[in-house]
Amino acid sequence: MNNIQTLINSILAVCVVALFILFFVNKPESSNPVAQQEVQAQGELMPIAIINTDSILKHYTLAVEASEKLMNRYEESTVKLDTKAKSLQKEYDTFQRDVMDFQRKVEANAFLSRERAESEQSKLQKKEQQLMAKQQELENLRQKLSADFMAEQNELTQQLQDSVQQYLREYNADGHYHLVLNDAVLMNKVAGYDITNQAIEALNARYSK
Repeated sequence: MNNIQTLINSILAVCVVALFILFFVNKPESSNPVAQQEVQAQGELMPIAIINTDSILKHYTLAVEASEKLMNRYEESTVKLDTKAKSLQKEYDTFQRDVMDFQRKVEANAFLSRERAESEQSKLQKKEQQLMAKQQELENLRQKLSADFMAEQNELTQQLQDSVQQYLREYNADGHYHLVLNDAVLMNKVAGYDITNQAIEALNARYSK
């Protein structure tokens, strides 16, 4: 269970990480090299922001709900497949016993006539075909549930992407930041650049509306 939860969060994280490595085209005039050197010399912060993706996924309501929806879909699909697979396995086990019983009767010449033996064999062949058809139905269901899961995952991650992108556009409407980074790409965290908490607060405020 923990593994699938980690996988789902990883999938969402990959989609979100890409959003936080953005160059903003509306750069202020002070972005020229000379002005930048003056800013660094004065010890001021560079026009860069840092966001922690793990915190976004953990505390942004939309991300939390997306993860829960995917978990629920996964669990529902797993239960449905497991139930049908167990039912099919029981039928197959019964079929195997019937086949072994038929073989013992043949070896013991227990059938009163050849026609009787052929009739029993025909029933077993028909049962085998039915089991093969059910096996194919199970595989088709597995593929359908997988496709449905991927479709919902794509829909939710797209919704998450759109939401974060819109927030970043609004947040950086004045072109103050030249670059927004996910802190996972940094070797060391630098104080003063992290806007994660205010991003989460703003995202949740927008989402609640």
